Amino acid sequence: MKNVTVYTDGACSGNPGPGGYGAVLIYGKHFKKLYGGEPDTTNNRMEMRGPIEALKTLKEPCAVKLYSDSSYLINMFTLGWVETWQKNGFKGKANVDLVLELMELARIHKIEWIKVKGHSDNEFNNECDRLAVQYTAMIANGIAPDSSGAPVVAETGVFD
Repeated sequence: MKNVTVYTDGACSGNPGPGGYGAVLIYGKHFKKLYGGEPDTTNNRMEMRGPIEALKTLKEPCAVKLYSDSSYLINMFTLGWVETWQKNGFKGKANVDLVLELMELARIHKIEWIKVKGHSDNEFNNECDRLAVQYTAMIANGIAPDSSGAPVVAETGVFD
Protein backbone atom coordinates (compact mmCIF):
# COMPACT_ATOMS: atom_id res chain seq x y z
CA MET A 1 0.00 0.00 0.00
CA LYS A 2 1.43 3.38 -1.02
CA ASN A 3 1.93 6.05 1.63
CA VAL A 4 0.51 9.44 0.67
CA THR A 5 0.40 12.67 2.65
CA VAL A 6 -2.50 15.05 2.04
CA TYR A 7 -2.97 18.58 3.35
CA THR A 8 -6.30 20.35 2.84
CA ASP A 9 -8.04 23.59 3.73
CA GLY A 10 -11.27 25.36 2.89
CA ALA A 11 -12.34 28.99 2.69
CA CYS A 12 -15.55 30.91 2.19
CA SER A 13 -16.29 34.57 1.56
CA GLY A 14 -19.49 34.94 3.52
CA ASN A 15 -21.05 31.86 5.01
CA PRO A 16 -22.79 30.97 2.75
CA GLY A 17 -21.07 32.59 -0.18
CA PRO A 18 -18.42 31.80 -2.77
CA GLY A 19 -15.96 29.27 -1.39
CA GLY A 20 -12.90 27.33 -2.30
CA TYR A 21 -10.64 24.56 -1.12
CA GLY A 22 -7.00 23.71 -1.60
CA ALA A 23 -5.15 20.43 -1.33
CA VAL A 24 -1.55 19.33 -1.55
CA LEU A 25 -0.86 15.64 -2.16
CA ILE A 26 2.64 14.30 -1.55
CA TYR A 27 3.94 10.90 -2.63
CA GLY A 28 7.67 10.45 -2.16
CA LYS A 29 9.32 13.39 -3.92
CA HIS A 30 6.25 14.11 -6.05
CA PHE A 31 3.53 16.64 -5.26
CA LYS A 32 0.25 17.76 -6.77
CA LYS A 33 -1.69 20.87 -5.80
CA LEU A 34 -5.45 21.00 -6.38
CA TYR A 35 -8.03 23.67 -5.89
CA GLY A 36 -11.70 24.12 -6.62
CA GLY A 37 -14.83 25.67 -5.23
CA GLU A 38 -18.47 26.56 -5.52
CA PRO A 39 -20.33 29.87 -5.90
CA ASP A 40 -22.78 29.34 -3.02
CA THR A 41 -21.39 27.19 -0.23
CA THR A 42 -20.22 27.19 3.37
CA ASN A 43 -16.84 26.96 5.02
CA ASN A 44 -17.58 23.50 6.45
CA ARG A 45 -18.54 22.21 3.00
CA MET A 46 -15.24 23.45 1.59
CA GLU A 47 -13.31 21.95 4.52
CA MET A 48 -14.84 18.58 3.53
CA ARG A 49 -14.70 19.04 -0.25
CA GLY A 50 -10.89 19.43 -0.18
CA PRO A 51 -10.21 15.99 1.33
CA ILE A 52 -12.88 14.38 -0.85
CA GLU A 53 -11.40 15.66 -4.08
CA ALA A 54 -7.83 14.91 -2.97
CA LEU A 55 -8.71 11.32 -1.99
CA LYS A 56 -10.65 10.80 -5.22
CA THR A 57 -7.50 11.50 -7.24
CA LEU A 58 -5.75 8.47 -5.74
CA LYS A 59 -5.75 5.62 -8.24
CA GLU A 60 -5.60 2.79 -5.70
CA PRO A 61 -6.15 2.25 -1.97
CA CYS A 62 -3.46 4.10 -0.03
CA ALA A 63 -2.30 4.71 3.52
CA VAL A 64 -3.03 8.41 3.89
CA LYS A 65 -1.91 10.90 6.50
CA LEU A 66 -4.51 13.63 6.08
CA TYR A 67 -3.78 16.99 7.69
CA SER A 68 -6.40 19.69 8.19
CA ASP A 69 -6.91 22.71 10.43
CA SER A 70 -10.65 21.97 10.58
CA SER A 71 -11.63 20.62 14.00
CA TYR A 72 -15.03 19.75 12.55
CA LEU A 73 -13.50 17.50 9.88
CA ILE A 74 -10.89 15.85 12.08
CA ASN A 75 -13.19 15.31 15.09
CA MET A 76 -15.81 13.77 12.82
CA PHE A 77 -13.51 10.78 12.39
CA THR A 78 -11.16 10.79 15.37
CA LEU A 79 -13.92 11.20 17.96
CA GLY A 80 -16.37 8.83 16.27
CA TRP A 81 -18.98 11.46 15.46
CA VAL A 82 -19.78 9.91 12.08
CA GLU A 83 -20.66 6.56 13.63
CA THR A 84 -23.01 8.24 16.11
CA TRP A 85 -24.57 10.37 13.38
CA GLN A 86 -25.07 7.29 11.20
CA LYS A 87 -26.72 5.37 14.06
CA ASN A 88 -29.12 8.31 14.47
CA GLY A 89 -29.87 8.43 10.75
CA PHE A 90 -27.98 11.74 10.40
CA LYS A 91 -31.00 13.40 11.99
CA GLY A 92 -30.52 17.18 12.04
CA LYS A 93 -27.05 17.01 10.49
CA ALA A 94 -25.91 19.28 7.67
CA ASN A 95 -23.75 18.24 4.73
CA VAL A 96 -24.79 14.59 4.92
CA ASP A 97 -23.91 14.13 1.23
CA LEU A 98 -20.28 15.06 1.89
CA VAL A 99 -20.09 13.13 5.15
CA LEU A 100 -21.27 9.98 3.36
CA GLU A 101 -18.74 10.54 0.59
CA LEU A 102 -15.94 10.93 3.14
CA MET A 103 -17.08 7.78 4.94
CA GLU A 104 -16.94 5.85 1.66
CA LEU A 105 -13.45 7.14 0.89
CA ALA A 106 -12.37 6.21 4.44
CA ARG A 107 -13.44 2.62 3.66
CA ILE A 108 -11.20 2.59 0.57
CA HIS A 109 -8.14 4.22 2.08
CA LYS A 110 -6.48 3.78 5.45
CA ILE A 111 -6.66 7.39 6.68
CA GLU A 112 -4.95 8.88 9.70
CA TRP A 113 -6.80 12.15 10.45
CA ILE A 114 -4.37 14.76 11.84
CA LYS A 115 -5.25 18.21 13.17
CA VAL A 116 -2.83 21.06 12.47
CA LYS A 117 -2.95 24.62 13.73
CA GLY A 118 -4.21 26.92 10.99
CA HIS A 119 -2.42 30.09 9.92
CA SER A 120 0.79 29.11 11.70
CA ASP A 121 4.13 27.79 10.50
CA ASN A 122 2.96 24.72 8.58
CA GLU A 123 4.05 25.40 5.01
CA PHE A 124 1.64 22.95 3.38
CA ASN A 125 -1.38 24.05 5.41
CA ASN A 126 -0.55 27.64 4.51
CA GLU A 127 -0.31 26.69 0.84
CA CYS A 128 -3.72 25.00 1.01
CA ASP A 129 -5.16 28.12 2.61
CA ARG A 130 -3.63 30.27 -0.15
CA LEU A 131 -5.10 28.02 -2.84
CA ALA A 132 -8.54 28.00 -1.17
CA VAL A 133 -8.63 31.78 -0.79
CA GLN A 134 -7.36 32.25 -4.36
CA TYR A 135 -10.08 30.03 -5.80
CA THR A 136 -12.73 31.71 -3.65
CA ALA A 137 -11.68 35.06 -5.15
CA MET A 138 -11.69 33.59 -8.66
CA ILE A 139 -15.28 32.39 -8.20
CA ALA A 140 -16.35 35.70 -6.66
CA ASN A 141 -14.84 37.54 -9.65
CA GLY A 142 -16.32 35.17 -12.23
CA ILE A 143 -12.94 33.95 -13.51
CA ALA A 144 -12.76 30.44 -12.02
CA PRO A 145 -12.12 27.73 -14.60
CA ASP A 146 -14.76 25.55 -12.90
CA SER A 147 -17.30 26.33 -10.18
CA SER A 148 -18.92 22.91 -9.84
CA GLY A 149 -16.66 21.86 -6.98
CA ALA A 150 -14.54 19.65 -9.25
CA PRO A 151 -10.80 19.97 -8.67
CA VAL A 152 -8.47 21.86 -10.95
CA VAL A 153 -4.79 20.92 -10.89
CA ALA A 154 -2.91 24.06 -9.87
CA GLU A 155 0.57 22.58 -10.05
CA THR A 156 2.48 19.31 -10.12
CA GLY A 157 6.15 18.74 -9.56
CA VAL A 158 9.04 17.07 -7.79
CA PHE A 159 10.72 18.32 -4.63
CA ASP A 160 14.45 19.00 -4.90
